[in-house]
Amino acid sequence: MNKSNIHHILLIVLGISLWSCKAKNDFPGLEYAPNMYHSVPYEGLSQITDEDKGMWLSNREDGLGEYFNSNPNNPYFMNMREPVANTVKRSENGYLPYRIPKDSADYAGRVLVNPLDSTAEILAEGKVLFTTYCSTCHGENGQGDGLVGKVFMGVPAYNVGRVKELPEGQIFHTITFGRGRMVSHASQVSVEERWKIARYVHVLQNQN
Repeated sequence: MNKSNIHHILLIVLGISLWSCKAKNDFPGLEYAPNMYHSVPYEGLSQITDEDKGMWLSNREDGLGEYFNSNPNNPYFMNMREPVANTVKRSENGYLPYRIPKDSADYAGRVLVNPLDSTAEILAEGKVLFTTYCSTCHGENGQGDGLVGKVFMGVPAYNVGRVKELPEGQIFHTITFGRGRMVSHASQVSVEERWKIARYVHVLQNQN
């Protein structure tokens, strides 16, 4: 048998070997170097740091055990890295800091959408917040007849004229920055609470 025939036989064997790895029906197929397909991740929230136990810890009652999975490429073998400097932190409920400038109330009214639904629970909470922080000027029913509003005069009713048409985004913006004689309430009510108030104010806008 000459070399050419040997090469042909080797090619046929190689072809058959590769073809036999192909997935078909219930057979998932074979993988060469599976670690290149299925990498072992570093688990940041369940980090195992005990190197003395080796790669496998089998002292669990269920017998499953855990891998030593600390990342040797990070300081202190940390799996999770600290955020980049000046990273903006979201609030507890996932809200980003409010970035629309103070003088852009009309723009806020056009682009902001209230993330909260008009459920009975949201409206009830909005009413409580409105009564606590807003009714002294705007009145319990949004008619501008609160105790402070009667003294300073000129507090508009929510269900009349231009104020009746204000979108919730602009109401949110006004609560955040204030407007005219109204001061900012951002330090008193959270982002989510402002949206709840805006939902309730929308109800007052539509009252007869």
